[in-house]
Amino acid sequence: MPRKIILDCDPGHDDAIAILLAHGNPDIELLAVTTVHGNQTLEKVTRNALAIATVAGITGVPFAAGATRPLVRIAEVAESIHGDSGLDGPVLPDPDIEADPRHAVDLIIDTIMAHEPGEITLVPTGALTNIALAVRKEPRIVERVREVVLMGGGYHGGNWSAAAEFNIVIDPEAAHIVFNEPWKLTMVGLDLTHQALATPDVVERIAAIGTAPAQFVVELLDFFGTTYLAAQGFEHPPVHDPCAVALVIDPTVMEVVRVPLDIELTGSLTLGMTVADFRSPAPDSCTTHAATKLDREKFWSLVVDALERIG
Repeated sequence: MPRKIILDCDPGHDDAIAILLAHGNPDIELLAVTTVHGNQTLEKVTRNALAIATVAGITGVPFAAGATRPLVRIAEVAESIHGDSGLDGPVLPDPDIEADPRHAVDLIIDTIMAHEPGEITLVPTGALTNIALAVRKEPRIVERVREVVLMGGGYHGGNWSAAAEFNIVIDPEAAHIVFNEPWKLTMVGLDLTHQALATPDVVERIAAIGTAPAQFVVELLDFFGTTYLAAQGFEHPPVHDPCAVALVIDPTVMEVVRVPLDIELTGSLTLGMTVADFRSPAPDSCTTHAATKLDREKFWSLVVDALERIG
């Protein structure tokens, strides 16, 4: 049976590929897409999500806008990476679908509560504000969610500061809530996603598909590669967010270890750090996990296969 997921995102170049991967893989049933502040303002990332749906021909899936800002802090955006629109590079089509009128938090809660316990996996690839608000509004979702597989964090370091990754540090209080609930949670962080580099051979494989969605991804990666080189010195851009979707599709695509994880909220130099305690084997009560090693060939084959299926 396909794995049922809710994808909570802030498109974003790599979020766009995550949406396409979820839509194009037959082992995933995409129940809803929700948007949150992050790579750009909520208005921009929501429009981007609807444009991606138009490119991919996604119909019958509700898209809903969520939190405009963090729980406590002032909103930040990643314009240096994703551009003014949040999805610079390709020409975006005018969306041919409209956003669901519900707030994303309500859509998340409604969808989880309408399904049997253990059916739905949450896949957040942006700030964790929507997920934290959903937990606070309806705590019963924690025991009903199968697991949370998120892109964010990293146990060796950060990208928005020396210690913290962007999705976590822009709303660390929300991350603290999500990481400390007693559901199964897997952090697909920078240690893993920096192995998912869009090298020229990958771009060539995608370009060879020859479809409009594939060309859209090529144009995304071209812009993404330019900004990642300028901003962070990467020769080839790491494609973070599809890694979380890939783990749900095929757990053998990466190695995962159980390890206690928590979020630093008070350090002047380490705010938003995802602290992993590798000092000893994780206790039986530990529900948090971290992805460590990617099967790169298997990962990119999943992406290419999904784009071929979208056609």
